[in-house]
Order: sequence, then C-alpha cells, then structure tokens
Amino acid sequence: MNDTDGMPIDWLLDSDPSIRWQVMRDLTDAPADEVAAERARVAREGWGAQVLASQDADGRWGGGTFFPRGMGTFDTLHLLYLLGLDPGSDEARRAIAPVHEAARWDYDENLRFWEGEVEPCINGRVVGIGAYFGQDVRGIVDRLLTEQMADGGWNCEQENGSNRGSFDTTINVLEGLLEYESATGADTDVTAARQRGGEYLLERRLLHRLSDGEIPQRRWLKAGFPHSWNYDVVRALDYFRAATSEPDGRMTGALDIVESKRDAEGRWPLDHAYHEKLLVEAGEAEGQPSRWITHRALRVLRWAGRAG
Repeated sequence: MNDTDGMPIDWLLDSDPSIRWQVMRDLTDAPADEVAAERARVAREGWGAQVLASQDADGRWGGGTFFPRGMGTFDTLHLLYLLGLDPGSDEARRAIAPVHEAARWDYDENLRFWEGEVEPCINGRVVGIGAYFGQDVRGIVDRLLTEQMADGGWNCEQENGSNRGSFDTTINVLEGLLEYESATGADTDVTAARQRGGEYLLERRLLHRLSDGEIPQRRWLKAGFPHSWNYDVVRALDYFRAATSEPDGRMTGALDIVESKRDAEGRWPLDHAYHEKLLVEAGEAEGQPSRWITHRALRVLRWAGRAG
C-alpha cells in the first residue's frame, strides 16, 4: 500500500516511531513482529523517549498532577498512552511505578492517582490510562457505573444538578471503560454501561441535539491531538471503530463530515491544538496537515469501508 492508493502512507511513515507503529498496524497490515519492533522504539527514541526523560525526580511531570495544565502528570500519562508506549517495557514500568503515591490529586492530597478524583470526565481517562499500564482501577470503574445518567450518558456537572448526559464527558468514560475491558476481559456490567453510553451518542447521530437536530457545539467538528476532555467527530468515530465490528447507519453523516475534510493529497488538518505546550515538538500546527489526525481518519474510513 502506498500513496497511489489514496492513502499518504509514505508521508505517515516518515515520522516518529509512535506514529509509525500504529500506521503499520492499522493501515499497512504489517506482520505483528515488525509492528512490535517499531513500537519498542517509542520508549528509546523520539517523542516517547523525550517525554519519559522529562519526568521529575519525584515521579511526577511538570511539578503537579492535574495542574499545571501546560503538561502535568495526568496529561503527560495520557500522551504516553496515545503514543502507544509499550506498557510491558522496562521504561514504562519505571515511569509508572512512583505515580500512584507521588501524583496526589490537587484538590485533595489524600487521594492517590489510581484512586481517581470526582469528575467522570477525568476519571474516564484515568481508567483508560491505568488499565493500559496494568494498574488497579476497578474502584474508579465501579464509581463510573453508578454515575451513568438516565439518558445513558455521563456529565461532570451532575454534582451541580445536571440530569442530562454530556458528549464531552461521555466519550472520556466510554474510552476508559473500553480500555478496561480490553485489558481485563469482558465484564457484563461494564459492557452494558458502554452499550448504553454508545446508544446515547448514536441516538444523536454523534453530533446532534435530539430536540431540533442542530449541532449545538461547532467545536465538535474540529479534530485535535493530543485531545484533552474535548469531544470531536473523529474521536467519537474512532471509539466506535475500536468498540464495534462495523459502523451503524446513524454514523453516516459524521463519516461524511470526516471524509469531506480530506485534502487533495489525502491528508487531514489539525483543526485545534488543545495543549498550549507539549513536552515534545511534534511539528504540527493548526490548519496544517496532521499525521495524527490523518492516521485516525484513515483507520476510521477503512473500518467504514470508505478508504481509498
């Protein structure tokens, strides 16, 4: 497979190991041993190695857990998760080992990192990161199961009186629960919660209000990486790609939107940079072609039978 197939594979592979190994796995169907060998490089060179090297002596990053938002421990671990650092590597084990005790939650220092905090939009990502890196996050999972709302979604504003789900919060929880099941095996309660949460999004065609069919947040159309709590159409479709065997008809409009963003070279732009400062220079700028977004968009379209 090469650029003449409508996929800019050569351009994607001319990059950091953290992108290359995922492109090899998702788009070129490379043999598993070659993918694993490329993935192993994430810990030793490029962006992954740079992030690991920036860890503070006490086991945190940026001197804090959630704050500073510029890249504290929470956002940094999420970045390592997205880069695909091999959780079984010695480098990953060394980096993760001190986090639970060192990275206490900013608003309550009695809460250790893998115990989570109070907001489901944060806890969903803690579950995903923790499950990926082999940590015990079952306590947070149980809490999230009790916090699912009547409409099937989750909302960080529930404690302030909200009784409706939030797209932003829901995608964070769904991703976390999916990673948890991937790491620990199928769980009846977790699967049921994910299915209800997925239906919450599908009923709204991933972007629309039920009441009038409008898209209430235009920012949902803007794909970003590395994403924070923010929902976007590429992120939502990528979740369903990972969670289901085939697309649902209610995703058609969202898929059309993603497909429409492809440029003449088969690439997608970085619509929005969620972090003002990363611990690495990823070489991507808003409005310019993005390898991260292109990779994700292509694997979504390939899953949906629209690649090429």
